Amino acid sequence: MQINDKSGVKHYLAANSRYESMTYNRTGKSGVLLPAMSIGLWHNFGFIDPIQNGRDILRTAFDLGITHFDLANNYGPPYGSAEENFGTIFKKDFQNYRDELFIATKAGYDMWPGPYGNLGSRKYLISSLDQSLKRMNLDYVDVFYHHRPDPDTPLEETMGALADIVRQGKALYVGISNYQPEETQKAAELLKDLNTPFILHQARYSMFDRWVEDGLLNTLDKNGVGCIAFSPLAQGLLTDKYINGIPEGSRAAKDLTYLNSETVSSNLDKIQKLNKLAIERGQKLSQMAIAWILRQPQVASVLVGASSSNQLKENIKALDNLNFSEEELKMIEAVIS
Repeated sequence: MQINDKSGVKHYLAANSRYESMTYNRTGKSGVLLPAMSIGLWHNFGFIDPIQNGRDILRTAFDLGITHFDLANNYGPPYGSAEENFGTIFKKDFQNYRDELFIATKAGYDMWPGPYGNLGSRKYLISSLDQSLKRMNLDYVDVFYHHRPDPDTPLEETMGALADIVRQGKALYVGISNYQPEETQKAAELLKDLNTPFILHQARYSMFDRWVEDGLLNTLDKNGVGCIAFSPLAQGLLTDKYINGIPEGSRAAKDLTYLNSETVSSNLDKIQKLNKLAIERGQKLSQMAIAWILRQPQVASVLVGASSSNQLKENIKALDNLNFSEEELKMIEAVIS
């Protein structure tokens, strides 16, 4: 909703009903509740994208009760631009709502030239977060992640940097992303010894990518850490976009490394069968795919991207039907296993 001040300038006013229909889940054994669906700024928020569209998406998200906004230092393109655009939007629309928001950023992938702009050194993590806070117009983030394991830096150094970031007041909690179960266990033990609140593991998880079920979810459960799933729609495969082939202008039509025509054709039979099951549940395929991930008790939230407010509103309808019968789960398993 927009209101005009005395000078006629339009200001954003969040919907009074924003907490009425959203489901909130506890994150591991922490005190944090996350919305079952969170908004990721990986795509559609860089300098190549219209900022007003990004602004509309974030306003819609918050009006729907989505309190968690997820970023990383290198989201864009170019690197840093998603954080910078978010900072501009935050200053205009969300400053008054800072204490209602749970904002995340990450560091771990290539960010700037030279030996200190990548991976997991203390130098990189602390410098990166300082830059991120400036870009986002924030004093602190709610959670700061190490974005991927660094095979060449001792885990003690990386986790020690995360612990110091919390002590410095630059992050309230820490997380890791893309870590395997064994690495996750070691990280959890180090952070526990450092008395650092480790609450989230961000992992790729979808019906077509189930690696987290091979030990990671159990490891998180054992350590009281929540999971937040990204790429729940397998980059668009688990939507109705590709049911009748590859539309012009779609991601698969561009033959990107993570989604190409071969991936679509090899999964088409599964996509069509899953779509039929979703229709029988009264859902779109994308909505069923999100609900299917949220059935896991360790999953606190599912991260979705959105290219428009309308797409976000469609995805959030997944929360209208989160229950699966044993029969439905067996049928889904028969298709995807």
